[in-house]
Amino acid sequence: MIKVLLADDHSIVRAGLRRIVEESKEMEVVAEASGGREAIRQIHEKRPDVAVIDISMPDLDGLEVTSQLHSHYPKLPILILTMHEEEQYMLRAIEAGAMGYITKKSAPEQLVKAIHKVYKGLRYITEEAAEALALRVAKKSQRLSPLESLSLRELQVLRRLALGHTNHEIAEVYCISVKTVDTYRYRLLKKLNLRNNAELSRFAIQNKLIEP
Repeated sequence: MIKVLLADDHSIVRAGLRRIVEESKEMEVVAEASGGREAIRQIHEKRPDVAVIDISMPDLDGLEVTSQLHSHYPKLPILILTMHEEEQYMLRAIEAGAMGYITKKSAPEQLVKAIHKVYKGLRYITEEAAEALALRVAKKSQRLSPLESLSLRELQVLRRLALGHTNHEIAEVYCISVKTVDTYRYRLLKKLNLRNNAELSRFAIQNKLIEP
C-alpha cells in the first residue's frame, strides 16, 4: 500500500481526494492536514510515501512547505495540487522540489496515476508544463520577464502583499524579520516597476497569481 498525506485547507476537498485515492485499493490516506505547518508535522509523525500538497493554504503556502520538506526529506515525492493553471506555479513548484503538479480540475482523472508515478521516482507534469520548463531553460541566457526574474521568496511575498497581508503578518509566516519583508517589498516594486501595494495587487491579479 502506498501511504499518502493530503494537505488542503478545505475539508470538502480533502474528503473528495481521500475518496479518489482510496478507491484505487493500492493506496491509503495515513494523514490529512488543513495547513502548511500541520502538513510538515504530520509528515514528521506519519512518514507517508507520497505527499499531496495544495499551493494555497492559510499559513505556509504549498511552495514553502515543498521547499522545507525537500530540504529535510529529499527522497519524499511531493505532488502539488492546485487551482492555478499558470506556468509560473508549475515552474516554481518543480524548482521548489516537487515531483509532480496537477490541477484540482484534473484530479479525478489524474491523481491516482500521478501518485503512482511520483512514488516510482518519476516526474508527473502536463505537456504544457514540460514545454514551459523547456522554454525557461532555453531562455536562461536571455533576458527574463520581470515576473520570471522573481525568486521563490519574492513571489511568495508578492502574493501575501497582494492579498492584503501586513509586513508583520508576512514576517511571522516565513519566520523572517519585518525589515527583511520591507527589503523584499522594495525589490518587488523596483523589479516590477510599480509604486505601491495597490499596484502590486493589480499586477498579481493580471498575472493570475491571486483570485480577483
